[in-house]
Amino acid sequence: MSRLIDAHVHLWNRATDPQPWIDPTTMAVIDRDFAPADLERMLDATGVDAAVVVQSSNSAAETRRLLAHPSSRIVGVVGWAELTADVAEQLDELDPSVRARLVGIRHLVHVDPDPAWLERPDVGTALEQLGARDLGFDLVVRSWQLPQAATVVAAHPGVRFVVDHLGGIAESDDDAGWEAGLRELAARPNAFAKISGLAGVMSGGDGAHLRRVVGVALDAFGPERLMFGSDWPLAELGAGPVAWRRAVDELIAELSPAERHAITSGTASAFYRLGP
Repeated sequence: MSRLIDAHVHLWNRATDPQPWIDPTTMAVIDRDFAPADLERMLDATGVDAAVVVQSSNSAAETRRLLAHPSSRIVGVVGWAELTADVAEQLDELDPSVRARLVGIRHLVHVDPDPAWLERPDVGTALEQLGARDLGFDLVVRSWQLPQAATVVAAHPGVRFVVDHLGGIAESDDDAGWEAGLRELAARPNAFAKISGLAGVMSGGDGAHLRRVVGVALDAFGPERLMFGSDWPLAELGAGPVAWRRAVDELIAELSPAERHAITSGTASAFYRLGP
């Protein structure tokens, strides 16, 4: 049986990688450090075999630290690089002993002060460099940025893109605008999506809304371009990773075994080149 993969988790040590966005009052449950041992306990609790760790700050030093974590349950790292500079040079500077663990790059586009960051010519050049290195790019955007993301994805057909958290639906109050943007993005064959970052939607008690959101994603992308992610430890702010994993299993229960396998393992393995 193929291993189950959580395609979106985070680790942080605030002594080296501060997380100033964490509110100690409203986010008390995650107002601490999270290490590989914590990740392994979470994976055991959710019945998942392995995880892809995703950067949480625009920091090359954080990326080097994530790559150096020895846990065998971490099968890949989505790190950060300065995409307004020479990406190939930055990748070549990584320690060769851990460079293979780098499976993708992400930039915190949703909080970048430049609203047109994705469309910068130098960023476009860097995206092409990622494609030449067979690395994917994680798109973390808000729903209003989805049309812009779709334009960029279309301009770089040789690059694989995956939109995190279904394009920020959890933070959107424009359901129709979100759906239109997500479908526009999904029309590009090199675009994928993560069913992640929705534990808060689930904890709100609106099961019908959650089913609709995931239903839109299934119709737009198909299971072969969707992957499961917990967004742990942020999932602790909502229903928690165990309840979220159970909810996803229920949401995809009517799919065929092959389609369920794509979402829980196959798509992430193929997108991030994780191997068997």
